[in-house]
Amino acid sequence: MEKGLWDGAYMRILLNGKWHVVLEDGTTGQMDLPGTLDENGIGHRDVGANQWHPDAVLGNAAGEIDKDAPIATRFTRRHTYEGEARISRKITVPDYGTDRLFVLAERARALRLLVDGEACAVFRQGTLSTPYIFELTGAAPGEHEFTFLSDNSYPGMPKAAIYYSSAATDETQTNWNGILGECSMYTRPQNFIDSLRVYPRAVKKEEKNKAGGYVLDVCVELAPGAKKVYKDAKIILQSEALAAGELEDTQTLTEIISYSGEGLAEAGTDKEENPKTMEIWFRDLPLRENVKLWDEDEGNLYEMAVTLDNGMSAEDKGGSTAECRTRFGIRSFGDNGSGRLALNGRAIFLRGEANCAEYPETGHPPMTIPEWKEMLLKYRSYGINFVRFHSHCEPEAAFAAADELGMLLQPELSHWDPKDAFGTEESYRYYRAELVDLLKTYANHPSFVMLTLGNELQAQDEGRERMRELVRTAKRMDPTRLYANGSNAFYGEEGCDPESDFYTSQSCKDVVIRGTFSGMRGYLNENYPSADRTYDEAMAEIRKEYQKPVFSFEVGQFEVLPDFEELESFHGISDPVNLKLIKKRVEERGLLPTWEKYVEATGELSRLAYREEIEAAMRTRELSGISLLGLQDFPGQGTALVGMMNSHLEPKPYDFARPERFREFFQECRILVKLPHYTYEAGERLIAEVEAANFGKENIEGVFCWTLAGKKSVSENGNCEPAEIKSKNTVIATGEDTEITICRPGSYTEVGSLDIPLDFVEKNTALTLKVRIGDSISAYPIWVYRKTTPVCPENVYETRAFDMKTREILQNGGRVYLSPDADKESLPNSIKTQFTTDFWSVGTFADQEGGMGQLIDTEHPIFKEFPTDFHTDWQWWIMATKRAVILPHPMKTIITEMDSYAFLRPMAQMIEFRCLKGKVLLSTMELHKSQQYPEVRALQASIYTYLSGENFEPAEEITEEELSMLVRG
Repeated sequence: MEKGLWDGAYMRILLNGKWHVVLEDGTTGQMDLPGTLDENGIGHRDVGANQWHPDAVLGNAAGEIDKDAPIATRFTRRHTYEGEARISRKITVPDYGTDRLFVLAERARALRLLVDGEACAVFRQGTLSTPYIFELTGAAPGEHEFTFLSDNSYPGMPKAAIYYSSAATDETQTNWNGILGECSMYTRPQNFIDSLRVYPRAVKKEEKNKAGGYVLDVCVELAPGAKKVYKDAKIILQSEALAAGELEDTQTLTEIISYSGEGLAEAGTDKEENPKTMEIWFRDLPLRENVKLWDEDEGNLYEMAVTLDNGMSAEDKGGSTAECRTRFGIRSFGDNGSGRLALNGRAIFLRGEANCAEYPETGHPPMTIPEWKEMLLKYRSYGINFVRFHSHCEPEAAFAAADELGMLLQPELSHWDPKDAFGTEESYRYYRAELVDLLKTYANHPSFVMLTLGNELQAQDEGRERMRELVRTAKRMDPTRLYANGSNAFYGEEGCDPESDFYTSQSCKDVVIRGTFSGMRGYLNENYPSADRTYDEAMAEIRKEYQKPVFSFEVGQFEVLPDFEELESFHGISDPVNLKLIKKRVEERGLLPTWEKYVEATGELSRLAYREEIEAAMRTRELSGISLLGLQDFPGQGTALVGMMNSHLEPKPYDFARPERFREFFQECRILVKLPHYTYEAGERLIAEVEAANFGKENIEGVFCWTLAGKKSVSENGNCEPAEIKSKNTVIATGEDTEITICRPGSYTEVGSLDIPLDFVEKNTALTLKVRIGDSISAYPIWVYRKTTPVCPENVYETRAFDMKTREILQNGGRVYLSPDADKESLPNSIKTQFTTDFWSVGTFADQEGGMGQLIDTEHPIFKEFPTDFHTDWQWWIMATKRAVILPHPMKTIITEMDSYAFLRPMAQMIEFRCLKGKVLLSTMELHKSQQYPEVRALQASIYTYLSGENFEPAEEITEEELSMLVRG
């Protein structure tokens, strides 16, 4: 617990150090608190009993878990334990006089405290998301035995929903057992302030005397249990943010109250209506003129102190004083009235990441502000401004760090129930308590802007009503934040919840708001690529029934093949057995020497797909943002390595993973060129509308200019002023407007259009189109091909089947271009390929074919007239979405179809052999059926040139029988 939250304590003694542990089965040991059993090497072998998805492709098979098999679907805990742990130690209680005595456990599982075998009173019943506080008042000074009963089997709690959540799943955070953060014993006076909550509120323009358009509502909550009745006690507020109070320039407010342990005895008209409440409200407090608002990237914070001066006691004329301090920020967050999220009245675009609590070294979240700052700054380096805590709530330090950095957070209840959310009284009671305590505990953090009731919840009738009631409860408690019934609730199938303040999902009934889904569905794999796709039609359908903010959910999930360099980073509680098994299979397949190229090719393709998903969302004017899954590898659920960063939150050691490359397109301001396609034929015109999306705080201002240059000649960070570019040999064309373009914050601006004649191309060329306004720059890949009508050379025999005539030509030493139809009948030993890499993981979605994109031999002479990178790019979309043959054994290929780590089959889309006495080139890309596309014609022409020339000298050999197994006759 960060210093400042408990400054009202008269005395604090940290309970850090060695404790004795006894498990239910009699296992004993010593552990350090704060800490977990895992970190202290206490527990049993992890046999995979809590696998999220036991039907692993590797190792354990469907059905009963084989306890002797290695866990192939997630990291393996070196020690695991589920049940009650008795954590004991002798503690000396000092003389605390007439004060009250408490014990704080900042973060725990189900927790009780015994002192000398007797249960302690619960002062604050903690949850998985909030601290536990026990009261020991009455314990005599001297030595006592303290025993924490820590139980991660969650008796009396919704165990299944908790296990499924990121708060406790062994897929990521682990179901640890112990106490984290601050564990201390402290004192308070008999009557003290339990909490101080500050709620900033924007006021309407017509309201007078409100500095900066904001006021504060402040809640001072007195601790229950006061033994005396106090009259004329004083509550005194002080903050540099407040306008001057009763005494000139003191910025102090005083309230006179009378109270006892049962509640307020006298409550004025500005207090809560319940006369027994322990809450005193100060409403509509004016702020000084020059207060600074908390904002994105601006962690402007203020401090408030509240003092309780009890004055004269009715019984003994005595008195005491207690103080509480907190930090807070002044901001508004909500709907701007047009269905867009707005921060301080300015429309924003969420650039989000789902944090699934992946902490492979500790198995639990960091508990200090410096650690969280380091994490959040890594997110920011990739362009993130918003972090969703997937089915969990991180600790105080996370919010404090985000406050200082100016980042937005969305915690969730520790809840993932895909069948019957809130269906039992036990579940409803626990999650209601977690919600209420979470809202109070983290109330003063401006970074805390939204909350949902959990991940992908499904509920029956009673559960649905309880979801609505919980959303209403949250709104009543704290209207400074937004609330929703769930993240991707009901998988989007039931549409928007009218009670919710926002909607975040993958779809809404039959319309989708992201580009890729399991089963390789979605436009990225189903529609010819362009840079002009939006979700405008989907949003128009949503707007028929829902007018509040909408943003997309868990976008991306493009798998990258594993980087084995991370294996050297594991020194803590996790054993990456799943990664070791994959590496072993890679070695057995002979792929290790070239594996880094595989990782790089899948990473480049993943980055490309993420960019399109992000820009499609930014092009959609009614969409308030996008939440990715994700930038960090997910170590479980079949091993879902979808990140630019590994599970340790370190950028992968490849060019595709450099933060600045991702941030090029994931930023607050983007110039969006709405290209109808990426490939052109010489003589065409490149015609595209251009708009600017500005969700920063300042105008984008400048002359709109553009360049077309050789693909590798300019980056998004370079200049594009014509005077500078014309000196570069690779620049082909430039242009600029004559007037200044101004793009205002929180809005879209129609910049104009491009109309560029492409009559300068003499050979097939890869280009970069770069556009700029002021300091905002965007770059797009463009391919232009010369006009051609490819004709098969006379010395090459082109065929769709490996039939008798083909065999005869090969037997006679001929050249064969074997280009069958891309179907299962023609290619019996093949898979259907797609443009993107796998979705999430084959371990979770086992019905995927497994293709991971193309690895292209760019040095092969077949590409002499066809410029290409080593990985799949937009010009390869048609070819990439056909089929790949599964080879009889590893061979040297021209275009490899990389396979999922789950299978690692040798596959190809283009390969050449010597067969019989002749030579054959096999292509599974069905080019003959896609001649309407210039890139296909260009590739076909390049293939014909190669086949007819002297460079056609295949190194691989294949038997007639083996080839007949690949292609039917």
